[in-house]
Amino acid sequence: MERLAEFALLALIVELTPGPNMAYLATLGIAHGRRAGFTAVLGVATGLLVYGVLTALGFSALIETIPGAYEALRWGGSLYMLWLAVEAWRGEGPAPDRAPRAPPGDRTLLWRGFAINVLNPKAAIFYLAILPQFADPASDHLLAQTLALVAIYVAVATVVHLTIVAASSALAPWFTPGGTRELAVRRALAVALALIAIWMFLSTRR
Repeated sequence: MERLAEFALLALIVELTPGPNMAYLATLGIAHGRRAGFTAVLGVATGLLVYGVLTALGFSALIETIPGAYEALRWGGSLYMLWLAVEAWRGEGPAPDRAPRAPPGDRTLLWRGFAINVLNPKAAIFYLAILPQFADPASDHLLAQTLALVAIYVAVATVVHLTIVAASSALAPWFTPGGTRELAVRRALAVALALIAIWMFLSTRR
C-alpha cells in the first residue's frame, strides 16, 4: 500500500505539471464549456488506458526496438499539438454580437483527447521507464500489478483533468463569446499549446 501511495503521488505530480492535456482541456473549457471538456476528458482517459494496457502486455516495448518508431511518435505528437494550437488560435475574431462558436462534435472531441495521449512520447516514457519501477518483475502477478498501476494513474489523471475542465468552464461566463477577452485568453492558451509542443519535442529527443 505504501508503494501504491507513492505511485499515486508521483502520478499526481506528473499530471499537475503543465503539459498538452492541461493546456488543451483549459482551452476547451473556456471556449466551449463543461460538456465539451468532459467529453474530451473521456478521450484522454481512453488514450492513457489503452497505452497502459499495451505497455502491460509488452506491445509498447516495440517502440524501443523498431527503428524510427520512437522518432515517428515524437514528431507525430509534436505536430499534432501544433495543429491543435493553430486551431485554438484561429477561432473567431472579436465580435460581441456574434453567436457562440459551435463546439466540435463528440466524436471529434473523443478522438482529439485520445490522439493527444497516444501520440505523446511523454506518456510512453512514463509507462516504459517510471511505472515498471513500482512493480515486482519477479512476481507471478506482474501483469495484474502493472494493470493496477495503470488504473491508478488513469484515475489520478482523470480527476486532475475533470478539475481543470470544471475550473476553466466556470470562468467561461466572464468571457463574451467572440469578445476581446475570450479571444485574448484563447490565443494565450494557443501559444501555450505551441510552446508545450516544442518543449515536448525537444525534451524527448534521444
